Amino acid sequence: MQFARIGAPGKEVPALLHGTKYYSLEQVARDIDTDFWESDGPGRAAAALAAGELTELAVDGARIGAPIARPSSVICVGMNYAAHAAESGSAPPSVPIIFHKAPYTVAGPFDAVASPRGSTKTDWEVELGVVIGRRASYLESPAQSRDYIAGFVTVNDLSERTFQLEVSGGQWSKGKSCAGFCPTGPFLVTPDEVDAGDLRLRSWVNGEIRQDSTTRDLIFGVEQVIYDLSQFLVLEPGDLICTGTPEGVALSGRFPYLKAGDVVELEVAGLGRQRQEYFQG
Repeated sequence: MQFARIGAPGKEVPALLHGTKYYSLEQVARDIDTDFWESDGPGRAAAALAAGELTELAVDGARIGAPIARPSSVICVGMNYAAHAAESGSAPPSVPIIFHKAPYTVAGPFDAVASPRGSTKTDWEVELGVVIGRRASYLESPAQSRDYIAGFVTVNDLSERTFQLEVSGGQWSKGKSCAGFCPTGPFLVTPDEVDAGDLRLRSWVNGEIRQDSTTRDLIFGVEQVIYDLSQFLVLEPGDLICTGTPEGVALSGRFPYLKAGDVVELEVAGLGRQRQEYFQG
């Protein structure tokens, strides 16, 4: 199943994408949030669709928001592709490197993004995002993680590298938590339709390819990441995990950082494509 949220910021309507049509889920759920996952939202949505109870949404020209409401946490894994670690000047990590983005960074996949005030090193990062479907704490094995996944999304883990690395005080979140720095979607796909171990990730800047890799190259796979996080954190339904980016970012020195007027496009196979234009905030 595929879920989306349609409408202006703060007024999004939860929706089910079936084929090429969007159906309102307003009679099923208030939003695609913690309550949705805790109350078997997907099951109730499927039943309502099969019974012909859902109303089709007219989406032509409408804004597509992030497919999840603001989560309680956005947790990210750094240096999770060996080639990206190398281009960043680091050895592959022996354990997952974790940092947080502020939840308010979650934005629509086509929303324009403002470069933060004083930024000279805003960078793109295409990533596979994982949405948690059940409260997870102290899981017993990586295999158990499968039961805690609500779905998968395309994510752009935007970074301001000066803030992240040069004036950070050793904490990356300062360069990760600028407004709009986590475009998410356009839709969420449930795990029964996704092979998370073999997905192609690509990004383009002004039409030129920057990143092109697959999740086969993840150092720590999705199940391992969730299991590891659960040993230290409590994962709540609706939380978003960004699993890392492959090589091909501006930090490598091979490409210029983003400037006003640049257009970034990102895609994870089967999870939809994003497009953001950048402007000086």
